Formats: sequence, structure tokens, C-alpha cells
Amino acid sequence: MKWQKENLALFIHATKPFAGIDRGNSLWQYMQSMSPETVAQLSKPNSAEVFQMMEHHIVGMLGGLPSDQFDVSITTSRENLGRLLASAMMNGYFLRGAEQRMTFEQSLQADATPSTDL
Repeated sequence: MKWQKENLALFIHATKPFAGIDRGNSLWQYMQSMSPETVAQLSKPNSAEVFQMMEHHIVGMLGGLPSDQFDVSITTSRENLGRLLASAMMNGYFLRGAEQRMTFEQSLQADATPSTDL
């Protein structure tokens, strides 16, 4: 629960730079309408594959120096942090959609396979 509250606080803090976004932006309106519980639920990937791809994406954006071998420190502005969060969220939504499509296609293929039971 503590992680969820910290994650929500980061989401709210990091999205403040987007306050000037056009109010007609339906994606922004949708994001603003989410309850804290929904944000917490969406912030946790359902599968190890999605988590691994998200981690790879974020490390790619930030740089991949191993923190156990280097003293890594990342400094950024609130606006850039908000953009990073928005990018990670959009990537997560894309990956979730791709995962759902893959599962759907696999279930269709399984249903299309002729049964050999007699």
C-alpha cells in the first residue's frame, strides 16, 4: 500500500506541468478522471513480460549505466519528469493493448484448431 501511495504522489506531482494542456484533450480528461485506486492498479503490470519491456524502455530513456558499478544520479526538471512519466504511461498502455491482442489472437487460434476428439 505504501508503494501505491508513493506512486500516486509521483503521478500527481509529475503531471502538474501538463496543467496547460487543452481541456478538449480527451486522453488528458480521461487520465484526470481516474480514481487513485485505478491509477495504482494501472501502474502495476499484469505480466513479467510487460514489466521487463517497461523496464527496458525506461532504462533506455534514462541511460543504462549499472548503479552498482557507478554512482548514478539523474537530475531533471519537473516538466521533463512529467514528460518521462507520460511517455512511460503511454508505452505501458501500448504494451497492455498489444498483450491483450496477442492473448485474443492466441485464443482465436486455439478455437480454430480442429478438435481430434471422437
